Amino acid sequence: MNKEEKIKEKLKEIKIEDYIWLVYVGIIFLSWYSNSLERKMYVETDMVSGKKYQSIMILIFSVLLIVYSYFFYGSWKDLKDLKPSDSDKEKLLVYLSFIASTLILISGIIFLYVAINNDNNDVELAFN
Repeated sequence: MNKEEKIKEKLKEIKIEDYIWLVYVGIIFLSWYSNSLERKMYVETDMVSGKKYQSIMILIFSVLLIVYSYFFYGSWKDLKDLKPSDSDKEKLLVYLSFIASTLILISGIIFLYVAINNDNNDVELAFN
């Protein structure tokens, strides 16, 4: 791949990441709304709010899992594209980025599992 193709590919990735930032803004508002439902569930013992809360949490973590998968794939691709001639520092950073992306993906899978199986809403789902 020549330099011009690399730049086009990088710009394409950045455009996708712009959309991902919009998804994150939506996640923030959904999280804010889910907090109000959780509060209502505890204060008013409203189980309908509890079910809505759980559904929103499942939606949030499903969307995040898709986003995390996208970044995991990008890290895996970077790892695959490493060349023996790349510097040791670049190799280390790519390996570390891949490990971090893998751990984030695993945490997303775990959070989604908990959200789906948390029928009584007795496990706090906190993510940062």
